[in-house]
This record gives sequence, C-alpha cells and structure tokens, in this order.
Amino acid sequence: MPSPQEIRAAQAKIQYQENLFHFAVAGRAGAGKSSLVNAFRGISNRDASSARTGVTETTVTLGRYPDPDERCHHVWYDLPGAGTIKIPDWQYFNAQGLYVFDCIVVLFDNRFTNTDVAILLNCRRFKIPTYIVRSKADQHIRNMMKETGYNSDDENVDRTQRAALYTAAREQLVNETRHNVKANLAEANLPDQRVYVVSSSCLRAVAKGEQPKKVIDEIHLLNDLYTEAQARRVCREPAGEISTGD
Repeated sequence: MPSPQEIRAAQAKIQYQENLFHFAVAGRAGAGKSSLVNAFRGISNRDASSARTGVTETTVTLGRYPDPDERCHHVWYDLPGAGTIKIPDWQYFNAQGLYVFDCIVVLFDNRFTNTDVAILLNCRRFKIPTYIVRSKADQHIRNMMKETGYNSDDENVDRTQRAALYTAAREQLVNETRHNVKANLAEANLPDQRVYVVSSSCLRAVAKGEQPKKVIDEIHLLNDLYTEAQARRVCREPAGEISTGD
C-alpha cells in the first residue's frame, strides 16, 4: 500500500484537481494507448496537441492531455507501457501511481495478459472503476477477412460478399475476445465485466459527434465512461449544491 507521502507525490505528478475527472489509459507496451487517448479527445494522431504515436513504444513518460472542449472537466493520461525492461509487470501499478486516478482504461491489443489482470486486481483493491478495451478492431477484422481468402484488390468481390465477410469477421473477433477475457477473469477470481472492442478511427469520429457506419462498442464505451465520471463528480459536490453538468 502506498504511504500518504507517496499518494501526495503521485497526485502532484499528474496535477490532480478535485474539480476534474482523471482518466488513465494503461496496459502493455504497443497496445495503442496513445492513439486511444487521441481518439477519446476527438483528435487525430497528426494533431499538434496529440499524444505521440509510433511503431515502437514511444511513451516513456506520463502524458497529460486535457479535453479540447473546455466545458468538459476530463483529463486523459497516456501512461508508459508495462512489460518493458524499464517497467517490469510487477512494478507497473505502483510505479505509475495508478492508485490516484479516478478511472482506468485497461487496454490490450492481441492477448489479454497477466499484466492486465494485475492492473484489475489492484484497481479492485483501491475501488477504482475499470474499463477493459480491446483496440485496433479494424486491423484485426481485416486480418481475419484475409485469412478467409478475401483480397481487397480483387475486383470480382462484390459489395454484398464483402459486407458478409466483414460481418462474420467482426462477430468472430467480438466473441473470441469476450470469451478469452471472461476465462482469464474467472481464473483470477475476478468478477466478469464487459469488454469493449473498438477502433481508434471510429472512436474518434464518435467523440467528434459523428455517426460512423462500422461502430462496434465505441458509443457504449464513451457513454459508460462519461456516465461514470458524471456520477462520481456529483458524489464529490458539497451537500446542497446542484451539478450543472459538463
């Protein structure tokens, strides 16, 4: 357990403020945390205020990113990835001061690992709300379509066939993901919880108020995150005050 001094130091590090809601995106290196932070904020990876992205693990220090909309009292944090030489799995939760965040998004790409389970176990100890998210859904769906013989350059593939292949691959991805996570949670004696399968491009569009065609869990994820933030914000307000919303 962190000492009071460690808690104060961790809060100072992230510039914790009582009137803000602090979202952390955590997980193994290379899972796509920076792209997801940018998507939550409704901006592209090329935007000047975006979290840095790259082929290799580019986030080596914590990044703090306020919501571009000043009316929103949300701050997003892009954390260095776990499972590297600098940040071994067993040190990750305390080393990153995850115990001071209001909500933690546990992000994974290909496999749900012991690192992710460890984060969830620690969050449960500290009663921190968590959201399990699988990223890069669009890439995974394309790869699954290719495994069935689909070739995007093949002019003989009509739209109906392409749509059927996409629907089948998406359903397979979602079902396999949820089955895998459910089994891992049960093995760790953790309660089952929803897994959100998303793509950063679709999530970014939803965050901007658009209505993309190929949504999976992006709308539900944003709604659930912000409902949680609003509920916890109301609980913090002194008795007699009424929330005006974001």
